[in-house]
Amino acid sequence: MKAIKMIMYISIIATSILLGSYYYYLIPIHQAPVVACAVVYPTAKNKVEGTVHFTATSKGTHITANITGLSPGKHGFHVHEYGYCSSSDALCTGDHFNPTNAPHGSPTDKHSHVGDLGNIIADEHGNGYYEELNTKITLFGPHSVIGRSVIIHEQPDDLKSQPTGNSGKRIGYGVIGIK
Repeated sequence: MKAIKMIMYISIIATSILLGSYYYYLIPIHQAPVVACAVVYPTAKNKVEGTVHFTATSKGTHITANITGLSPGKHGFHVHEYGYCSSSDALCTGDHFNPTNAPHGSPTDKHSHVGDLGNIIADEHGNGYYEELNTKITLFGPHSVIGRSVIIHEQPDDLKSQPTGNSGKRIGYGVIGIK
């Protein structure tokens, strides 16, 4: 009798383990995020505000940004390493996100920082809009921007100066989170 009960318990445990493993590998518990967003706030003595959206697609990550409070013209636009934005100048966000140790450049260059987004262009009223399909950024894995930050700079990114594109002070920042 004890032997039969022991065999039943072992059978139940073994079946549970096998079914649980089968379920785990065939039906993902965690789905990769599809949409992420950053709310942009001004650094000290600036008026920059807006939102940046990241949407995963089969061809890459579609990025859109609507930013106000800019001076007219181009402004460097990057994803930085850290999503920790506690200082008034946003220097705590670290350097450009660069997991591949590539040189700074244009987002369309074969070898550039993953966080190089180029420039956002503001009109005469200080409203900037950005829309691009980025093939380097993801919302999961080693190139994921989730938990990192977006930075808007006061000057244009020249897309070549090392290591940051000579784009000046950080005038706006936001932490990228899952939407």
